Amino acid sequence: MKSYSTYKVKIREYNCIFKKTVEIYREAVDFYIAVCLREWKSLSLFTGHRRNNAVEKLSVCTKKRPEVLYDFSKGFYKFPSYLRRAAIAEALGKCASYMSSLERYEESGEGSRPGYPRAGHIYPALYRDNTYVRIDDHTARIKVYIRNTWDWVTVKLRKTDVDYILRHCAGRKECVPTLRKRGKEWFLDFAFEESCTLDGIPVEEQTVLAVDLGINQACVCSAMRPDGTVTGRYFLSLHVEKDRLDTAVNRIKKAQQKGAGRTPRLWGRAKGINKMIAVKTAAFIIESAKRSGAHVIVFEHLDRKGKKRGRKKQRLHLWRSQYIQSMVMDKAHRLGIRVSRINAWKTSALAYDGSGYVERGINGNYSLCRFQNGKEYHCDLNASYNIGARYFIREIIKSLPETERLGIVAKVPGCTRRSTCTLSTLYDLCAAMAA
Repeated sequence: MKSYSTYKVKIREYNCIFKKTVEIYREAVDFYIAVCLREWKSLSLFTGHRRNNAVEKLSVCTKKRPEVLYDFSKGFYKFPSYLRRAAIAEALGKCASYMSSLERYEESGEGSRPGYPRAGHIYPALYRDNTYVRIDDHTARIKVYIRNTWDWVTVKLRKTDVDYILRHCAGRKECVPTLRKRGKEWFLDFAFEESCTLDGIPVEEQTVLAVDLGINQACVCSAMRPDGTVTGRYFLSLHVEKDRLDTAVNRIKKAQQKGAGRTPRLWGRAKGINKMIAVKTAAFIIESAKRSGAHVIVFEHLDRKGKKRGRKKQRLHLWRSQYIQSMVMDKAHRLGIRVSRINAWKTSALAYDGSGYVERGINGNYSLCRFQNGKEYHCDLNASYNIGARYFIREIIKSLPETERLGIVAKVPGCTRRSTCTLSTLYDLCAAMAA
């Protein structure tokens, strides 16, 4: 499989000269969106590059084709050809998405009608030799709209960004950059392509790292074998970062109580701390996977939709669980490690030994729980055991032949209910298979 990553490089010295380039590019995309929607019946018959060529035949004049139905050059004088093809590809993507959404809406009649596609906040891709030329490691030339024409401009790239890319992306394929604005500064976003080979080890030989992402505790990881043997336990608390985040959120609350409507500086600090927590958590999970020799990293499938309720809804709103899982997936694939998700229902509420529901918040400590047999245990560690067990139960049952699977299910009926499986269910399943 192929993995893609993007790194931004700040452009030095220039600040405002790229604004007109982006505006004209967005106008070109809007022009081609209108063309594609009018001619969609004929364009839908083509796929891939043939569809792009069909749009060019409708809008670009040549020596063999002096007249076209929609003349692009009338409104966009000397527009670079590769930039025009990027605008066509962008417009075709938006139109295809709009038409498929419209078709689903007309068939079902549910929801609201999809809005008319617009260019929106998109930025141009700078293709090599036509709009982008690299002079050396820290200097490049890009074609932009300046002084009422399209001309080349030499830009200097920030040395620290370039050196970082040279150090970390030396073995990856560099794709074309994208001109992008962040705040008041402009960047070239470089995309890198990398080929990854994932482990194809059968489930009977796998070691998984079961990860329970928490709100109070950053994460708890358990390395587990297919027979339920736990070979490693890893805890990450980040108490200092959590205190800083709580302090930043309390400052926002006090400012709002005093009548402050917008507090961008305070919110920027809180978001920065929250992002740092997510980055450190993802790095810890990858280090734990390498230390334990894991072949698969298992997460809960967390559905964050709906209104947040409860005493800790502010912390739940700031919880970046999806961002952590996305970062871990990108890093794990580079190392050949797979990522899987399991049903998150009652992983923390059920005891791993099969004794039933647990009691949370013993003596006000929500990191501990009490089983029905009186045993006290770490709540997130208990959840990580159940997460790893549910992964193995699913994969083992799925790999069995149908007749053998029915016999195992008859002996261990609890393994079919994924929302109530615990580590004890995996023990029973392994015992039934061994018998």
